[in-house]
Amino acid sequence: MTPVACGECAAVVLCEKFSPAHTQVQWTEEASVLPGGCPRIAAEVATGRPSARVRSCEALRAGIEAAVLAGRLEVPADV
Repeated sequence: MTPVACGECAAVVLCEKFSPAHTQVQWTEEASVLPGGCPRIAAEVATGRPSARVRSCEALRAGIEAAVLAGRLEVPADV
């Protein structure tokens, strides 16, 4: 899995692309709690929701797309 930073809050998650439409995101402990974590994810975790159940946020999705475009996160060519 490849570390990818959110362009808004700089929280780092682990990502893997299986196809252009399928992205696996693994939230790290650091990405899900404040300080230093994603405020959107931290708000969900604070309500008792497991970080693994938080789907995403638009800022993070933009960071993932930027990583794909820059070649830091590869999409398999054979899909």
